[in-house]
Amino acid sequence: MHLTPSMQAFILHWGEMGAKWGVNRSVAQIHALLHIAPVPLDAEEIADTLGLARSNVSTGLKELQGWKLVKATRALGDRRDTFTSVQDMFDLATVVVEGRREREFAPTIAALRDVAVEAETDATPADVKARMKETLETMQMFDDWYRDMSRLPRGVQMAMLKLGAKLARFIPKG
Repeated sequence: MHLTPSMQAFILHWGEMGAKWGVNRSVAQIHALLHIAPVPLDAEEIADTLGLARSNVSTGLKELQGWKLVKATRALGDRRDTFTSVQDMFDLATVVVEGRREREFAPTIAALRDVAVEAETDATPADVKARMKETLETMQMFDDWYRDMSRLPRGVQMAMLKLGAKLARFIPKG
């Protein structure tokens, strides 16, 4: 696949952002390529286009499939898998947010619950317990809000996002 300068810039920036989010740069670049590719690509095409080792591409594709960001398909009579990214940006954002919630946010809430229980039985000072409780309650509030919003139909979610942006303009800052 031929990459124009703007396509290269997109892929490079996505890779840089991936590194900042804790994702391997090559994995993020593979995802970026698949996200903008007009047709599914096989691993060899990805490796050639990005100048990556075939083994790195295979590992990256498995990682992206594990995160549900990339799907493999196979055409009748073709032994090679081809890969596509989640194309719809709303769906992509939802997959990313849900994945991060499962891997990072929910385990932190569970750990904070365990710590709060332990703090009740040890010599943790009352002000420290209160701070830990506030942390847990705030994180739980955000998680509850996210789960409530994620259950709504997409049209309602979109309307709420647009409404929220409009409301924010009328609320005094500070």
